[in-house]
Amino acid sequence: MNPKVITINPITRIEGHAKVSIFLNDDDSVRDARFQVIDFRGFEKFCDGRPFYEMPSITARACGICPVSHMLASAQACDELVNVNIPRTATLLRRLMHMGQLIQSHALNFFHLSSPDFLLGMDSDPAKRNILGIAAEYPDLARKGIRLRKFGQEVIENVAGKRIHSSDWIVPGGVKTPLAKEKADYLKHNLPEALKVTQETLAMWKNYLPKFEEDVENLGNFSSHYMGLVTDNGGLEHYSGTLRVVAPDGSIMADHIDPKKYYEHIGEASEDWSYMKFPYLKKLGYPNGFYRVGALARLNVASHCGTPLADKELKEFKKLGKKGVVQSTFHYHYARLIETLYCIEHAKDILEDPEVLSDRVWAKASVSNSEGIGVAEAPRGTLIHHYRVDKDGLITWNNMIIATEHNNIAFNKAVTQVAKKYVKAQKLQEGMLNRVEAVIRAFDPCLSCATHAVGSMPLEVQMVNSEGKLVDRIVR
Repeated sequence: MNPKVITINPITRIEGHAKVSIFLNDDDSVRDARFQVIDFRGFEKFCDGRPFYEMPSITARACGICPVSHMLASAQACDELVNVNIPRTATLLRRLMHMGQLIQSHALNFFHLSSPDFLLGMDSDPAKRNILGIAAEYPDLARKGIRLRKFGQEVIENVAGKRIHSSDWIVPGGVKTPLAKEKADYLKHNLPEALKVTQETLAMWKNYLPKFEEDVENLGNFSSHYMGLVTDNGGLEHYSGTLRVVAPDGSIMADHIDPKKYYEHIGEASEDWSYMKFPYLKKLGYPNGFYRVGALARLNVASHCGTPLADKELKEFKKLGKKGVVQSTFHYHYARLIETLYCIEHAKDILEDPEVLSDRVWAKASVSNSEGIGVAEAPRGTLIHHYRVDKDGLITWNNMIIATEHNNIAFNKAVTQVAKKYVKAQKLQEGMLNRVEAVIRAFDPCLSCATHAVGSMPLEVQMVNSEGKLVDRIVR
């Protein structure tokens, strides 16, 4: 191994595969660090030639954690291809399903993937620093995490029929089947427990925050721009609305951006050391135009949530930053809890809407437009699907900017900051490297979705003999 490079491979407790390479100076101080995505999947290419109506089902397979977001963004693009306004009930049901996904995904990250770091300690025994260790030390909290994630999955299951890959339910023009009253009643009956668990966890987290001052200060704490969907009046949005970009000083850099014109504002770059592309704001150029998305970004760009309990929490949260902009990556954990609270409140509002049980859920039509764009807020941030089709409705070109990709430049900035602060090569300890991993887990990347590149595909093949010696290496 190169003595001037420290490699963390693989990064644990994330979705997908990646490594971090930490590059050292001659005096063994940290010079730079890179977050490297090492798998290639290339969903964009093998979607070429497929019928457009298959796209929600195909692209949902990009991810087992947040398939709903892919289905929603894909279905929106397909709605535009068939040129229909879907029935209001279909919109309500799509939104309800999305709330379930956000709840279960945020619960997975907070309780299962990240809580071992901040509850058991960054320097704790790695053999116990996992969800089993949490179950042993904090059994009540572990049960809460399981129950909350279960509720989110049950929302998806009762609305669409299956918990995972229920992609045959969302269709261009709406959804296939209405929501049965008994299933709506089941969700309404179980919703209060989910709300209670979330409120109790939020209270616990706010009590713990003073203990995490060092983590708040050093784990990805830097200025950046933020992007996310907002409602017409600037509120929190996940399914429709327009894009807003907020600058580090709290000013609005761009507002009311039509999501269908994302390409006028977002550029896409690639590097030869990662399979994940690097989106950036065209106005600022690459790499200076980096920005963050996801729960933290959504709370930074929104003026309010739109539900009473979440609005109260948001006001308190914004006090952590200057002019309402919270910069520390560590606060993604806090932001996810507030967003979970909002999702539960919003799910309740949807379930109580008289039209949610209507059977008018599908506006059937055929291809009439050659291009369609769909944008939704996945748990990890803004997700973009952009399709072009021929006269027969077959995909001729498609582009996807996966939520995790938007954060790619910020990932690298964050791991560099943490490595320079904590990693001491001459006295290397596991806890130092775990802090580098922990800042990645705070972002909650989903790399299974995000592994593809723009331009020349980076590829490295190594031949190693039986003694572990590198005999040959080819790079394309």
